[in-house]
Amino acid sequence: MEKLFWLKAHGTDIKTEVIAGITTFLSMVYILAINPLILSDAGLSAGSVFTATAVSAAFATLWMAFYANYPIALAPGMGLNAYFAYGVCLPMANAGIDNPYEIALTAVFCEGLLFILLTMTKFRENLVNKVPANLKLGITAGIGLFIVVVGMEGADVLVHDPDTLITLGDLGAPPVALSMIGFLVIAVLSHYRVTGAILWGILITWGLGMIAQLTGWYVVDEAAGALSLFPDFSEGIIPAAPTLFAFNFKWAFTHILQFVVILFSFFFVDLFDTAGTLVGVASKGGMLDENGDLPRASKALMSDALGTVAGACLGTSTVGSYVESSAGVSAGGRTGFASVITGGLFLLSLLLSPLFLAIPSFATAPALTYVGFLMLSAVTDMDFKDDMADAIAGFLALIMMPFTYSIANGIMFGILSYVIIRICQRRPKDVHPVMWISAALFVLRILTLLFPVSFA
Repeated sequence: MEKLFWLKAHGTDIKTEVIAGITTFLSMVYILAINPLILSDAGLSAGSVFTATAVSAAFATLWMAFYANYPIALAPGMGLNAYFAYGVCLPMANAGIDNPYEIALTAVFCEGLLFILLTMTKFRENLVNKVPANLKLGITAGIGLFIVVVGMEGADVLVHDPDTLITLGDLGAPPVALSMIGFLVIAVLSHYRVTGAILWGILITWGLGMIAQLTGWYVVDEAAGALSLFPDFSEGIIPAAPTLFAFNFKWAFTHILQFVVILFSFFFVDLFDTAGTLVGVASKGGMLDENGDLPRASKALMSDALGTVAGACLGTSTVGSYVESSAGVSAGGRTGFASVITGGLFLLSLLLSPLFLAIPSFATAPALTYVGFLMLSAVTDMDFKDDMADAIAGFLALIMMPFTYSIANGIMFGILSYVIIRICQRRPKDVHPVMWISAALFVLRILTLLFPVSFA
């Protein structure tokens, strides 16, 4: 292991990496339940999507482990799976197109090939490394707030309100109360430097949930999304076969404009989500070099490109780096060995899916909230005084990620504001070419949002 992952050089050991890998997996295991639910609305079999999700996540994460040596896990991304189902497939189905998921999978496959090309040309590496320092810090802090929102929403701590947009959930509800208790458990354990504090927080919260179910406080109501917290192996452990190579290139060639819009939407969100996630997680783990760059960035980016191609062939939406990897990094993960553990658990989940699917979102919410707290500390290193372009770019990235529920949107506002202010400062030469290209992509993205194309 030492020769493969250089554990000592990274200041870690096998025990710490194992705990980190498990922590990351438990923080993102919800994707095994949610992705089949969402993509089944696109016409795919839930069972086949479960298998595709687990296999593609394992493939991409293990590639990250052995090729890039980073403790970053990958899986089909949230947000992109919703766009796949409700932004592409549902409108196409309403327009009378049969099996629209085949067209969406074709776009995902082409997106992955495009990412491979861009990674080989170093464009994506430059995007990660040439972002201004203040913007990188804003991205890290913004992702921290973003995952806090994700975690609290999953536990119903934050709920929708028609008057105030969001409000506090029912403090007497088990998910809300237990998630807050779990967060305090992690905080106390971290204070006493207990190894695996975040992992223990997840397991303790889950255990309290099972006690709540036994006592009748937590009531199972599948129609309302309140599933049993105990694993159910009654339906067996054999996974369903994935939907292999379900592509429709004929429609893509005969509907070029519509297909390009679909492709660009997948491409845009994944491009900047992945860049932001890598910067945020690597910054939190102290993996950036003295220049603020991410070593082996191209290798890390190739992992999600190959994962996206593999995922499309298996029948699932775009595969990308997961911000929940921050939980494992915060637990001490520093090398690809942590990713080996996470990838291995995804493979194991094929046979033990009832166990992993029983972990409720309110048990992982405390971990995400605590990691968000740690990542938000990046704001203390931001400079809000001297350079207005840097300051505003970092600020907009920080606030727009949680407020628009999108990492890509935060980066969009950050980069566009940076370029515009630099122009107004008469300092366009200070803008790196990759920032100009990114700004142009964002302008195109805005145009596609302002003038949507019909799928009919």
